[in-house]
Amino acid sequence: MSRRIPKLSRKRQRAPDSPDAQATIFAALGDGTRLALIIRLAGGQPYSISQLTTGSRLTRQAITKHLRVLERAGIVCCAHSGRESRFKFNPQPMIEVKQYLDHISDQWDESLSRLKSLVENDGG
Repeated sequence: MSRRIPKLSRKRQRAPDSPDAQATIFAALGDGTRLALIIRLAGGQPYSISQLTTGSRLTRQAITKHLRVLERAGIVCCAHSGRESRFKFNPQPMIEVKQYLDHISDQWDESLSRLKSLVENDGG
């Protein structure tokens, strides 16, 4: 008997490069508990809420609340299998954030380079 593989949900609906999408991701990353969950899930293995609660001082409800924030940001995906939900890390939003930060960094580098040229040329 073949076992049906549950489909992972992807609830983030904003365009990945929109400021709102970036803000949602940054807000989700702004909590130590959520960062700890991401680190655990980044290993590639999906975990149930019970598994993620094990070893934590938090309740299942608290872990669920944090997972929902991460899911809304697209950082984790949820697969339902019967009554159990399993959460898996989705690296795409993190890749998008890195690209966004690289773009901002490039803009700053260009601005600082122009400022340096201006200062050096006027100082002579």
